[in-house]
Amino acid sequence: MANQLAKSGTSVGANYRAACKARSRAEFIAKIGVVEEEADECIYWLTLVIESNMLKKEIVEPLLKEAGEITAIMASSRKSAMKNCKSAIGNCK
Repeated sequence: MANQLAKSGTSVGANYRAACKARSRAEFIAKIGVVEEEADECIYWLTLVIESNMLKKEIVEPLLKEAGEITAIMASSRKSAMKNCKSAIGNCK
């Protein structure tokens, strides 16, 4: 579980960096979608850490909250980018 959490957690940062360097709106949207998925995967692994009693809930909860906030921010960013893209060029898929 630790390895999976490390992979998804570091993937959030790496893919966010890639999104910031996107060459098109469509590429940005796709990469932000990956960031959202990886942040959500962190929530999954952190939930398993709590449920398996690997760490105390009080230790993991702040990380879980932050992962949820990042997921929500990325989801909102993706939706806004899609809306802006569709209004600017008609379709962004």
